[in-house]
Amino acid sequence: MATKANIGIDGIQRHTDKDVEISENIAQIFSTPTGKAVLKYLRSVTIEMVNGPNVSTEELRHIEGQRYIVGLLEQRISHAHRSKNK
Repeated sequence: MATKANIGIDGIQRHTDKDVEISENIAQIFSTPTGKAVLKYLRSVTIEMVNGPNVSTEELRHIEGQRYIVGLLEQRISHAHRSKNK
């Protein structure tokens, strides 16, 4: 029987243990007061940012890329917490 491939939160195939390790490392970095403040700042200038109607397609693509990265960091942190509770 073939083993099921593990596709990580970021859409990249890797071993489950390595995927959890990446999430735990990110969670550890952002678990300090300074890390939490940095993540809050990154969220405020990306995910929570509202753009006006005059934003260009190029600017919008750039902004969405930034939002993706911050969202990925937050998903990795949640993944690490879920993995520890198993």
